[in-house]
Amino acid sequence: MKVEIWADVVCPWCYIGRRRFEKALGRFDGRASIEVVYRSFELDPGAPTDSNMTLDEHLAAKYGISVEEAHSANERVARVAAEEGLEFHLDRAKPTNTLAAHRLLQLATVRHIRPTVEDRFLQGYFSEGARLGDLETLLRLSLDGGLREDDVRRVLAGQAFTLQVRNDEKEAAGLGAEGVPFFLFDGSRTVSGAQPTDFFLRVLEMVSAPSPHRSNPAEE
Repeated sequence: MKVEIWADVVCPWCYIGRRRFEKALGRFDGRASIEVVYRSFELDPGAPTDSNMTLDEHLAAKYGISVEEAHSANERVARVAAEEGLEFHLDRAKPTNTLAAHRLLQLATVRHIRPTVEDRFLQGYFSEGARLGDLETLLRLSLDGGLREDDVRRVLAGQAFTLQVRNDEKEAAGLGAEGVPFFLFDGSRTVSGAQPTDFFLRVLEMVSAPSPHRSNPAEE
């Protein structure tokens, strides 16, 4: 069975949802038969690459709330992340355009090391305050993840893999995705959001079951 996951590397719930799914997969008896495919999705394709806005300020502007309210919301997200074993320092995060990062992730897909590179980007952004719109930062994180320097520089110097990013986003839209994380199980069952680990486990079990009358846990 194939499980496809659409996510953005500056999306906290994507990181949390991915970790929960991975925990569910670790508990799934048929995990050896699961192929996980990572897809690109930009939460804000029009975002600048060089903004100095803090994440609190960005959230406040996006949702029309105060910076204090945004800060409290980010603190809640960090607490949820900690429960999943993730270390968030959202006060360091700098919102940015992620197209270049996604183009590099497409390269990592070709090189069969996307999970490692994507993990490094996520850790860099959420734990270290890495600027994922900065090309030298992307180069450093990509090398940490196992990509070759000449490959990374070649991609960053042009527009390679932009079409692949757009195709991923077009496919997500066609499936009805309005945000991420977004999961497609076996080409037929979709799940939106960072659902609990037990929920993901139930989906894996139901989709892999041989019965033609499987139920959708989201409808129960």
